Amino acid sequence: MSDNWQQTLFYLIEQIPLDVRRNVKAIALNGTSSTVLLCDADGLPVEDPILYNDARGVVMMEKLKAIAPPNHTVISATSSFAKLLWLMENAPDPTQHYYFLHQADWLAFHLHGKLGVSDYHNALKLGYDVENLSYPAWLANLQLPFHLPQVLAPGCPIGPIKPAIASGLSLPRECLVCAGTTDSIAAFLASGAQTPGEAVTSLGSTLVLKLLSYTPVNDARSGIYSHRLGNLWLVGGASNTGGAVLRQFFSDGELEYLSQKIDPARESPLDYYPLPQTGDRFPINDPHLPPRLEPRPDNPVEFLHGLLESMARIEARGYQLLQQLGATVLSRVYTAGGGAKNATWTAIRGRHLQVPMVTPVNRAAAYGTALLALRSVKQ
Repeated sequence: MSDNWQQTLFYLIEQIPLDVRRNVKAIALNGTSSTVLLCDADGLPVEDPILYNDARGVVMMEKLKAIAPPNHTVISATSSFAKLLWLMENAPDPTQHYYFLHQADWLAFHLHGKLGVSDYHNALKLGYDVENLSYPAWLANLQLPFHLPQVLAPGCPIGPIKPAIASGLSLPRECLVCAGTTDSIAAFLASGAQTPGEAVTSLGSTLVLKLLSYTPVNDARSGIYSHRLGNLWLVGGASNTGGAVLRQFFSDGELEYLSQKIDPARESPLDYYPLPQTGDRFPINDPHLPPRLEPRPDNPVEFLHGLLESMARIEARGYQLLQQLGATVLSRVYTAGGGAKNATWTAIRGRHLQVPMVTPVNRAAAYGTALLALRSVKQ
């Protein structure tokens, strides 16, 4: 899997027009939060990566609760720290002092060549203290068998691209490689949202909410965490509901066709909790939560209406919870991800959220990541 990541990264860079590539000043990468892997001192993975939604860490929950402070962000079956604890007991040879990296960290390494560098967006669910910008004592004192990454601010320059990579990809040798971010934060940055109270919902394979707030909110019981964004905070959570569930039942063409037959002003009576498999992270943080997809009507339009309506209810419940726990009051919502193209879904969501639904400046997470890199050039 990791080999595919590297090949895809280089392939995508090669698809950039040559005249553009030759003038690239800086590069940053985003990756799915809590997608992690172990690698050796040469950067070679020692086993398959563990993906963001892999809940094998559920067996480490009691150990997690004994190590981390009560109600901490890492107390989740899918957190990076839960996967770290699992790997400590299941790695091929923990005495080798492997490097523990996130997806974006490992891919950036192939560009800059400095192993073991991350950003504080990806490192949040590893336990990194984003208020004090350091690993907390409870984590630093564990004497872990793995190297934890050095953590930099997102967009901070790490170093120039490796000469051989620059030559092979026709990039300037002075091109800087910068610390990255997570995919949902990149989508937030791309949207143009910048005022507290503005939020971005990412409708990809999962449902991710990010609300810009004056104050942070952290509540592991509900899967809520806060990312630092300058002097403000991105408060939010990620649910496993979303496009991955829809694709279990419908093709892209069917989704487009059937959505046009739904009246978004009429509320569906079907009450689902759509999940691709057992377990959710937010607004209900329960690795054992079962999907609820019954009763299923014979009419596919009614079934899709029920799914979209139920996902909109989950989104509204999420934003209500963020505000109840102290985040800035929601004022408008931008939408990113593939689901943003579905006008019917947007109308249903607007009915539930009762705030303006705004078109983002750009819906591509890659655009937000490029903005991070651009800041490093302007500094």
